[in-house]
Amino acid sequence: ADGVYCSLTTGQEKKEVPFANHVACTVEMVSTQKTWEVAVIDEIQMLADEFRGWAWTRAFLGLQANEIHVCGDPTALRLVRDICAITGDEMEECHYERFDPLSIDQHSLEGKYGNICPGDCIVSFSRKEIFSIKRAVELATSNRCCVIYGALPPETRRHQAKLFNDPNSGYDVLVATDAIGMGLNLNIKRVVFHSLEKYDGKTQIKVSASQVKQIAGRAGRRGTLYQIGTATTFYSRDIPYLVQCMEEPFSATSSAGLFPMYEQIELFATQMPEATFSKLLDRFAETCQLDGSFFLCRNDNLKKVAGIIDKVKGLTLEDKMSFILAPVNSRDPRVINALLSFALAYSKKLPVHLAMATPMGSAKSIVQLMDLETRHQILSLYLWLSHHFPEECFPQKEQAGQMAADIALLLGESLAQQDIRIVQKDH
Repeated sequence: ADGVYCSLTTGQEKKEVPFANHVACTVEMVSTQKTWEVAVIDEIQMLADEFRGWAWTRAFLGLQANEIHVCGDPTALRLVRDICAITGDEMEECHYERFDPLSIDQHSLEGKYGNICPGDCIVSFSRKEIFSIKRAVELATSNRCCVIYGALPPETRRHQAKLFNDPNSGYDVLVATDAIGMGLNLNIKRVVFHSLEKYDGKTQIKVSASQVKQIAGRAGRRGTLYQIGTATTFYSRDIPYLVQCMEEPFSATSSAGLFPMYEQIELFATQMPEATFSKLLDRFAETCQLDGSFFLCRNDNLKKVAGIIDKVKGLTLEDKMSFILAPVNSRDPRVINALLSFALAYSKKLPVHLAMATPMGSAKSIVQLMDLETRHQILSLYLWLSHHFPEECFPQKEQAGQMAADIALLLGESLAQQDIRIVQKDH
């Protein structure tokens, strides 16, 4: 937009802009082979994330750049200092304060949807509540709601954010999960926490103070419609915990995540030639030794996918690594089946084809909405694989890209509906 040619690289998209000297990319896709004058890594505190931290660590330690600028909250500062001391790099620190302070409104909304106002973002950590909240707000007020949650394609999230940010769109309230915590610039006047608990796969737990701060901080940002932001809760019972979280000092991150690259797994595999890929990951985790500055990221999802890919005969270790690292929602059997069929076709030296059509209309129920999400995930998987294997192996790359764009559009139309039927299972 400012006249600087910039390419884009994500797992699903590669837009090579002619004459571009800049590239924007997701952290997992950053090139450690090219040389750069300057690299900027955002959200550096994520190197402590138990699942994805390895990608930030790899970028921070692996980027071949004269200067690396890292941006993030103070939790990562001590760790970044320690790593720079180990590597012998010069480090310059710059500290920034919010231009306008974030205030806490200790008067909740008292559990009344009628108290929702334009510019509000209602945050729920349960996806199944999102549409109930949207419907309740639209019935109780004259406001219309945009919706953002993690399972939506990036382009649908961006479109919902654009609608919410446009004062003339007619959409003036946002209902979202913690997916708004990073990567979106939003015109939020007030963040309202519908609850401060989330399901961790086993039980309901309190949301961490750092996550509460990250999300509350989305209110009132410089350059948006609202310079001054406020955070509060939907129910009065949650106010004390919100205040506690906001007053709690940042706790320093002590270690950065690591995960083995293909070359390391290949070397390790020579010692266990008969082992399955899943077993290799287990043995690697058991035998590797790390000092206190680093930890091995969790690989629950990868192991589940590895167990499926191990059943496919005729794949090399490198092939398996590529399939296992692909973006797969292992909880969705249709996505897993798609991955398995893609791997089987590839192992037989056959062109990998899509067995899917684009639905004709938008979703009328949550079940149909989830069907659209699954279809988009399968297309994203196909596109990711097409970037990591020879082009001729995935001949429908262009078609998959167009279908993904069409489904993202249908998802946007579906979210705009006021009468989407709320009958669903929580996934």
